[in-house]
Amino acid sequence: MKIENKQNQPIDNKEFTEECATILSAVSDALYAIGGKWKLMIIIAMARGNNRFTELQRQVKGISARVLSSELKELELNGFIIKKVSVGYPVMIEYELLPYSHTLEEVVGALTKWGIQHRQKIKDDLRS
Repeated sequence: MKIENKQNQPIDNKEFTEECATILSAVSDALYAIGGKWKLMIIIAMARGNNRFTELQRQVKGISARVLSSELKELELNGFIIKKVSVGYPVMIEYELLPYSHTLEEVVGALTKWGIQHRQKIKDDLRS
């Protein structure tokens, strides 16, 4: 991967090191917030109308209740979702996407495109 500055010129070693550190730091922050096997899948399921715990567990295949609970807490801490508890009997708990979650649309789109491309590459490699 070639790193260039904003003027599309190759950058010197000091600039390269600083740019590399910035990129690594940014990617690290992003992976902290949305990394792992489940977070984006939960957000995608919620974007398609699944707002209750059991709906999410059913939609996100393979996730345990314990892991789902933990991931929902982390998504809430990072400002992607909010937990809504209704008073009354029975108590109803729903999760709602916050506007900040929409900042992930390009990320999800890029990952979807890349995932389709990668799956096709693997299939093609198996045929060869």
